[in-house]
Order: sequence, then C-alpha cells, then structure tokens
Amino acid sequence: MSEQRRGTALIIGGSLGGLFTATALRAVGWQVEVFERSPATLDSRGGGIVLQHEVLQAFKFAGINPGTALGVRSINRTYLNRDGGVQHQHYAPQTQTSWNTLYQHLLNALPEAHYHRGKKLVGLSQDEQGVMARFEDGTSAAGDIIIGADGGGSTVRRLLLPGVTPTYSGYVVWRGLVNETAISAATADALCDDFVFQQDPESLMLEYKVPGIDGATAVGARRHNWLWYLKAAAGAPLDALLTDNTGRRREHSIPPGALSAQQDRAFRRLAEVRLNPAFLELVQQTDEIFVQSILDLRVPRMVFDRVMLVGDAAFIPRPHTAGSTAKAATDALTLAKVLSAPGDLKQGLRDWERQQLSEGNAMSDWGIDIGNRIMGMQR
Repeated sequence: MSEQRRGTALIIGGSLGGLFTATALRAVGWQVEVFERSPATLDSRGGGIVLQHEVLQAFKFAGINPGTALGVRSINRTYLNRDGGVQHQHYAPQTQTSWNTLYQHLLNALPEAHYHRGKKLVGLSQDEQGVMARFEDGTSAAGDIIIGADGGGSTVRRLLLPGVTPTYSGYVVWRGLVNETAISAATADALCDDFVFQQDPESLMLEYKVPGIDGATAVGARRHNWLWYLKAAAGAPLDALLTDNTGRRREHSIPPGALSAQQDRAFRRLAEVRLNPAFLELVQQTDEIFVQSILDLRVPRMVFDRVMLVGDAAFIPRPHTAGSTAKAATDALTLAKVLSAPGDLKQGLRDWERQQLSEGNAMSDWGIDIGNRIMGMQR
C-alpha cells in the first residue's frame, strides 16, 4: 500500500461497526462510502448494550455530541432467587444504552449520500492502485481501502478467510424489550433501577433499563431489556428453535416478530415454571421475543494489504463481556489514527493488527470462560 494518508474507504456493513469506522475515518479526513446489505432501515437490533468508555471515546473522536444522556444509569447489582427474594446485592453503578440509540446518533453524523442500502457484496479485488467492491445488483465501487465491518456473517471475511467461520457455543440467549409503563408496581419495585439477575444451574437471566425507542431516558419513557441464557443442543433442537414463523431455518438468530408460535408458547411455559415473579411478568409483557445463538469467532489476521476486518467480522466475544460494541469502537478509532499518522503505514497496520488480535483473543478467552462457567459447560 502507498504512503497516502487520505483517500476513499469503502466500508462494508452499515451497522454499529461500520458507522463507528465511517465517523472515525471522516474525523481524520478520509472520504467514506458505507454499503449495507439490507435494503430497509435497520432497527431494534441487539436490544440493550452496556455503555462502555470506549464508545464515549469514539463519539468524542468523531465529534458526535449527543446533547442528551446516552443511557440509563443503574445503581446496584441485585440477585433474586426464584421466589423473588434478594439473595445478594452490591453497589455497582453503570450505564446502559440501546442499539437504536447509538445507531441513530452515528447515522445522523454521516451524510445520507454516503450510506448506501441494498448493497450485498459479492466480490472484491485490490492492486497497487486501489480496491474494487462488486455488489449483487451489478454495481461496483472503487476506492483506496476496503473495511469489512459486516458482522459475524461477514462476506469480506469469507472472501479473505474462507475457512474461518463462527462456531456455536451450545447455548442461546432469549431477549425482549418492555416499556416500563407496561409493568406492575410490584415488579417496578422489585427491579428498581438496578441491574438484576436470576442465576440457576445452567441458566442466567438478567434485566436492566435502556432508553426508549426514540432514545428517551426520562422516567416513564424507558424500556426494560431482558436476556435469558439457556442451553440448546446443536442439531434438531437448535434447528427447531431457529426455524421462524414462515418455516425458514435462520442461520444464527430469530429477529423480533419472526419467532414461531410453537417456540413462543414453549418458551413462555418454561418461564412460568422457572422465573421469579418480576422476570415472569417481563416475559409476559413482551410482544416480540427474539432469540440469538451464542457464537465464538476469532480470526488469525485482520489486515490484507488494502483490506481490513473490524468488529464482529473479526471477533465475536461472548456477550457476558459486554465488550462487542466497545471492541468495534476501539477497532475503528485506533485504525483511524493509524491511517492518518505519519511514518511507515505498512508497519503501522502491522502494529495495529497485532494489538487488536491480542485484545480480541484475550476478550474471547475471557468470555468463553465466563459463559462456560455460567452454563456449567466444559471448555
């Protein structure tokens, strides 16, 4: 690659990882074009997110000033038993945000003309002059670099590392969002403004408040975000769980509104037997339950001359680390600094790759250890 420090970056993937990268590169003078495979506006993906310092750093670096609170503050970590009694509580303040909130702020910071929907990547090429991305609709785009920020199912990664794919952990997470005004006073009192857990053998459910769908953080306008980790054996049980309400077997998740009626009924029956009263009410008040398989992914490389991988396209840490979004933000910010710094660019990218691989592997190991201990599984 040449020593050019400004150019055009083709960013494949228009979710958080792609937008973190786009806004960071624009902050250091790069032109960016973001290509998102979905033709529709993305929304409600992932639900709640613990707001880490790395995300705030990325916002500051990109010059994004939200103007209002990005999340909802929790005070304690509270552990409930199945009857709803408090087993343990300790002071552990933190802030929770939502996918929608971060996405909207990042998207608003990028001129609309540079965000292209309905662009499914099918091929790429590179030479000394630059890169070319080819899309399913017959169009193509030229630039100086390509950044694969297209998530766990990354097409960029598949083209560069065809043998490296996510692996299934052996368990899934069921998820839902409930407006705080929809729950009873008793449940509101039990949950307060805490980060609340119910830990059982081979099972963990947790809940915390996040901003409303429009980013609102005022009392009464927020939502309860809940997650329940449960085992699901690979093969027929997982196939049944990931078959949606049209009969289609989804690859790794069932989005809100697509869960089959049979799986929805079975899950709600299980909740009636195993959950404490407050958590049970959250499930009962959830209109659209969704489910995601818990995956592991790590790559041996992130830099391929003019093509780079970032975020979940490179590493998928277990959600217990609360680190996936923070890792995507860090990948973007640090890459932008390398691409704008004086000196040997190739060496800078080698150093960047080495550091991000080290951090990604450490986070993956940590998450696997936590998850396997929670679920009673052998590594």
